[in-house]
Amino acid sequence: MTTGAETALRDARELPYWLDQPEWRRPPADPLLGNDRCDLVVVGGGYAGLWTALLAKERDPGIDVVLLEAHQIGWAASGRNGGFCAASLTHGIANGVQRFPGEIGALERLGRENLDAIEETVWRHEIDCDWRRTGELTVATQPWQLDDLAETQALAARHGTELRLLDRDEVRADVRSPTYLGGLADPDGVALVEPARLARGLQRACQRLGVRIHEATEVTRLDREGAGMRVTTATGTVLAGKVALCAGAFNPLLNRLRWYVAPVYDHAMITEPLSAEQLASIGWSRRQGISDAGNQFHYYRLTGDNRILWGGYDAIYHYGNRIAPALEHRQRTRGVLARNFFRTFPQLRGVRFTHTWGGVIDTCTRFSPFFGTAHGGRVAYSAGYTGLGVGATRFGARVQLALLYGRDLDLTSLELVRRKPLPFPPEPIRYAGIQLTRWSLARADRANGHRNLWLRTLDRLGLGFDS
Repeated sequence: MTTGAETALRDARELPYWLDQPEWRRPPADPLLGNDRCDLVVVGGGYAGLWTALLAKERDPGIDVVLLEAHQIGWAASGRNGGFCAASLTHGIANGVQRFPGEIGALERLGRENLDAIEETVWRHEIDCDWRRTGELTVATQPWQLDDLAETQALAARHGTELRLLDRDEVRADVRSPTYLGGLADPDGVALVEPARLARGLQRACQRLGVRIHEATEVTRLDREGAGMRVTTATGTVLAGKVALCAGAFNPLLNRLRWYVAPVYDHAMITEPLSAEQLASIGWSRRQGISDAGNQFHYYRLTGDNRILWGGYDAIYHYGNRIAPALEHRQRTRGVLARNFFRTFPQLRGVRFTHTWGGVIDTCTRFSPFFGTAHGGRVAYSAGYTGLGVGATRFGARVQLALLYGRDLDLTSLELVRRKPLPFPPEPIRYAGIQLTRWSLARADRANGHRNLWLRTLDRLGLGFDS
């Protein structure tokens, strides 16, 4: 690590910035004690579970819904992400065209409608989460990425989305970085949000509608009982007619999910608030979210108090799908991120980072969510959001409820919903394959985007990884 990066990180707290607020520094509330009954149990208190509970109550105020969360609401990915709420349901239009060419037009339309509906919910329920429909800027930092941006613009235009291609001078006039060679502006397809506050706002909306929420309640078993399901925890059970599994990469409860989901650790950090002079030195007056166009890419954005959140690039998979608190902090990754930050914004030398953290992304081989049912249709699940869950989880909640209750047949007939991604192989092949893929992606970034034989083989098989 360079001396400047070491100095910038010296006093950083190893704690998610979004969760280092007074309202989050509390013990978990209201664990399940004893036995209960309800119509619908939602397992997981992140965005996916909160949206499922909220939409279920909004559609049918009489339904009795219980939500069970192993830690605290928003504790995992929903409180640790960068706050990019994207319209895309397919991890970008290029990935969507590759995976679902026959229905990409419908998926793009559904994604835009979904983002609009999230915005409407934020206003209607008065959720204080600093919602801003800023759009997003994708920047090229290597010459080969310019062609990729032009191809993405043309592809989006063919499917009804207008993106603006920027040359070097235009993009640097917008945000001042000597690394930028061009850019692609999406003015309306992304909103920025404070993610933990969004989760808390959805929690309060659920509770106002009558959803019963139990924190510190880890579900350990699912079993059929009569026409419904028995949901077992360490401190009690719930008998329910239906169950929605919304736990992402955590404790999947269905063995089949272990083959489709790989937990990948994403890391982020955040600066101290910038002074007026520091902010002026980088421009960024539109305050849009930014990501670069590499295979291993950074994402970054301004907060309401003018901090820069900087994350991505060095995604890590640990052998055996391992998830543990100790894996949230990785000194090498902190150093890589800090060096790349100051390479992007050398005018900010001297700025310090106040928080660094990591969290688990539930990735799958197609980079977009997948869905299914179990136990004779009594259980529905969604997973595999691969870093775009801030927005896509609301769509996923609609799908899960449709699968459970036989509604919205236009959704359940989508190939995105009907077809599963290709599964991951067993260990140790899984670990070796992921590590080889990461090495190959980094090599491609250094070789003008050239994809080696391994990456080309994965492309032909419909497999792959993104940073």
